[in-house]
Amino acid sequence: MTDKKPKSKIEGLSGVQGKIIQPEEVKAGQTLRIHQKIRETTPKGEEKERIQVYEGMVLQVGGSGISRSMTVRKISNGVGVEKVFPLHLPTIAALELVKMAKVRRANLNYTKASKKKLKERMVTE
Repeated sequence: MTDKKPKSKIEGLSGVQGKIIQPEEVKAGQTLRIHQKIRETTPKGEEKERIQVYEGMVLQVGGSGISRSMTVRKISNGVGVEKVFPLHLPTIAALELVKMAKVRRANLNYTKASKKKLKERMVTE
């Protein structure tokens, strides 16, 4: 009778290396690893749940309260992919902070066109 269930949704994750942050702490310029729960149905009709990781830089955080959202951009096979995540989405298992860039703007859409690298700040754990 030693069924160990994770006490929090973060404990059951494997491969977490960075600092886990709360949705309120997300800012533009952070590189996040977003652990999202995905439900799939097999050809037999069974439902499976797995965790998919999306890693990219936060371009902007908009909205207020429960309807806050963030735009995350990553480069996949040489093509830029942007995804908008509501911050309080129930399928987000964890937000993992990988690194932070030194930015002076709240909206980083200018980084799409430029090839410049942003200066990195240290992530304190």
